[in-house]
Amino acid sequence: MKSLNKALIPRPFQEFFNREAGSGLLLILCTIIALVWANSGFSGSYTDLWKTYFTVEIGGGGISKPLILWVNDGLMAIFFFVVGLEIKRELISGELSSPKKAALPLMAALGGAVIPALIYVGLNLGTAEVGGWGVPMATDIAFALGVLALLGSKTPLSLKIFVTALAIVDDLMAVLVIALFYTAKISFVSLAIGFVFLGVAVLLNRLGIHKTVLFVLLGIATWVAFLKSGVHATIAGVLFAATIPAQANMGTGEFLKKGEKFIEKVRDQMGNEGDQRTAIHYLEVASRQAQTPLERMEHGLHSWVAFGVMPIFALANAGVAIAGDVLSELMSNAVFWGIFLGLFAGKPLGIVAMVWIVVKTKIAELPKGVSWRHIIGAGALAGIGFTMALFIANLAFSDPKTLEIAKLGILTASLASGILGWILLSSSADSSEPVEQADLEVLPIED
Repeated sequence: MKSLNKALIPRPFQEFFNREAGSGLLLILCTIIALVWANSGFSGSYTDLWKTYFTVEIGGGGISKPLILWVNDGLMAIFFFVVGLEIKRELISGELSSPKKAALPLMAALGGAVIPALIYVGLNLGTAEVGGWGVPMATDIAFALGVLALLGSKTPLSLKIFVTALAIVDDLMAVLVIALFYTAKISFVSLAIGFVFLGVAVLLNRLGIHKTVLFVLLGIATWVAFLKSGVHATIAGVLFAATIPAQANMGTGEFLKKGEKFIEKVRDQMGNEGDQRTAIHYLEVASRQAQTPLERMEHGLHSWVAFGVMPIFALANAGVAIAGDVLSELMSNAVFWGIFLGLFAGKPLGIVAMVWIVVKTKIAELPKGVSWRHIIGAGALAGIGFTMALFIANLAFSDPKTLEIAKLGILTASLASGILGWILLSSSADSSEPVEQADLEVLPIED
């Protein structure tokens, strides 16, 4: 089989994969720190830290929240904004840009969301905790890609792209679930104000006004309005991402002409440092104009989210105090088993079943180089819920003890799913045609 040409691999995916894989390893470290801290002699400081109130006041109004909510409502809004940018990019030019491309990951994600929810409901039907059905629906893309990165060349690149597309669709469904089923009492006045800000952003987009500072200010205003409305503030991040322009101010042809002109000036001014710097500056400006605002924002924020927002979220939310009374209840607790079995068994079952149906009905085909064992392994990796699952658990369960049990279900299912996925995929190379792959190393880019 011919090896894949590195030039044919989308550069955004290379960068995305490398960052998500590294972020997954950092998430593991922060999870371990949170668990050790919450179960050590300093557990009180862990609880007190996240309960500390911070207040931001402007004029006569302000927002006062404990640190844990600044993380979950504030920092996570940035996470959801980047998720929204990824979804928009995939819909425009990625794996979700055509019905044929989107069919496989879309249906796989649907099966991987519905079956876990049904398993949870089946075990908790008639109880007050049945509302937690959304917890086992979500996949953590950073952890899943982190495991795939550890496997290296044992998994084909096409499988990594499939898992990424599946997880992005999964995130979209999780966002819809949060918006529709985990929203508090709504203030329609605040919500209307939020949509006015969104409308202004859409208008700027249509008028070709792509000033980043304007979109930042409108984004903050939208977030505050949604926060006051009762609709979870993170939804503002996803909705606002849809307003970000996906058209560049300069076409490729014009950029090439200007680029050649400025490069020639740099070459001609080798002995004149001032003029050389000026030519390089204009080349830099032209390169920014040739990029879409969506690309610039996604590229600029992705590392901050992957290596800042998500690890802080893990540190704030994964610190479960594993007390004796909690452990004694796990074996008979329906919330724990609903989440554990939903993620560990329901995810792979739903994904594999839907992929089988789609392939057998010839709606789509398996990606080149991907075997059924790869699909089963990918389904197992999708059981790593973590970030989004922890986020939904915080919305679904108000009782602290139930929340702790839910978190233990998420953590144990994610660990078991990661191990099972790694075993299945690491042995898949022995049972399928070997796939030569391009090196995913990318040149560093200075922002």
